[in-house]
Amino acid sequence: MALRRQKMIGIGLMLFVLWNVAAYLLFARQADQGTKPSPTAAPTAMSALNRPSDQGELGGQVDKTSAPVDASQSLNERLQRLQEQMKDQMQINEQLLQDIMQQKEAIIKSRNLSPNQPDVAKVDMVVHQQEPQPPQTNPFQLPLAKQVKYPYSSYTIPVLMIACNRPEAIRRSLTNLLQIRPSSSQFPVIVSQDCGHQATAEEIQKFGSKVTHIKQPDLSSISLPAQQKKFEGYYKIARHYKWALNKVFHEFNYDAVIIVEDDLDVSIDFFEYFLATYPLLQEDPTLWCVSAWNDNGKDSRISDDAELLYRSDFFPGLGWMMRKEIWLELESKWPQGFWDDWMRDPAQRKDRACIRPEISRTDTFGKVGVSRGQFFEQHLKYIKLNKKSVAFTKLDLSLLKKENFDPMFKKAVYGAPEVTMEQLKQNTIGQKAVRVTYTNKNSFKLLTKQLGIMQDLKSGVPRAGYMGVVSFMFNGHRVYLAPTEDWKGYDHTWS
Repeated sequence: MALRRQKMIGIGLMLFVLWNVAAYLLFARQADQGTKPSPTAAPTAMSALNRPSDQGELGGQVDKTSAPVDASQSLNERLQRLQEQMKDQMQINEQLLQDIMQQKEAIIKSRNLSPNQPDVAKVDMVVHQQEPQPPQTNPFQLPLAKQVKYPYSSYTIPVLMIACNRPEAIRRSLTNLLQIRPSSSQFPVIVSQDCGHQATAEEIQKFGSKVTHIKQPDLSSISLPAQQKKFEGYYKIARHYKWALNKVFHEFNYDAVIIVEDDLDVSIDFFEYFLATYPLLQEDPTLWCVSAWNDNGKDSRISDDAELLYRSDFFPGLGWMMRKEIWLELESKWPQGFWDDWMRDPAQRKDRACIRPEISRTDTFGKVGVSRGQFFEQHLKYIKLNKKSVAFTKLDLSLLKKENFDPMFKKAVYGAPEVTMEQLKQNTIGQKAVRVTYTNKNSFKLLTKQLGIMQDLKSGVPRAGYMGVVSFMFNGHRVYLAPTEDWKGYDHTWS
């Protein structure tokens, strides 16, 4: 149907041009005949208007004895008729042009309603292409590994659970974690308890030999200025983390650790995910963690592709893995408080990235805690937990190495058509992947609010962002909220 309409438009345009050319030649010829100069007359406009014509309108002889006034009257009549004909022709042309525009608008409308409709400008090319195009593939789809490259069964990665004074929470978290754990020897669980809360200690002890229970010995208060006293809990957590990580790496002598807190549920493929990504931490020095969390992981902002993984410049936390080498680097300068924001500082990150999933492998139910439920009701409780088991150890994850991922990521982002916020909201675009551009901090904040994703920045880095780009789903489209292509790096003053 679109092809037939395109042909009609082409024919209409051709007729329109030919009609105007013919009309112009006819009118010019008639006007020229009505003002044909005498061989002896001077070539002036006034002489042409006052000179009698040799022929009448229908080619008959003109009475040469008639006065010059008759010739002038005849010429005026011709010009008047030509003027009327031109008016009629202009009306016809206007109607023809309106018809053509209506046909064009109909085609554009039908193409917008049908995303797979070929572009009008490419109809001729499509006509000669008989075979259907294959469906567009996701460039981030991980291929199957040609062979098992790594000795996954030989890895031992402990899980360190940070706990304090929530007995019901620790019971739920440990039960969930142990139910999906594939091997107690490969994934030993260490529960580190602060606060000295007896009811919580009793809940942990009910799991017996399935877990190792350690207790942070320093329960003293932390001396802080009066205006900072309300944040004492954050300082105690940082102290606890340092003590527990030192135990894991120095006393238990593990090479890596998965860190969770006592208010997290984990997905069915939680251990498979960390096991498969562990070699990436060993081989790629531009990575410093693997996280189970997607900050923009609401159901409406993610796809159903549970196997999709990405690099992120933002440290997500909420279920994450690091190697001993990173801890040895951080241990001596570990902060007294707010350790997670400290990890996001450029001095610690050093332009390194984390791996994060499309669909989160952890889910927090911790509305009650030190943060007093900050962001929980507005955001955290809507994060979707993955329900599909993905065999990550059978996939080729080398795609996530920086030298492979970066060129592909840039091509996907800046190869996607740029659209406006209005077009995206109205869903009048046919492309699966699109790009929305921000130019400064204010435009970033405004767009994130309109798009329903996390708005905050840490030292200029957006949550789940990579190379300044945040990837998510909106109205069925993969959207890249991106800076301009000449982006030079993060502005650390943005916050």
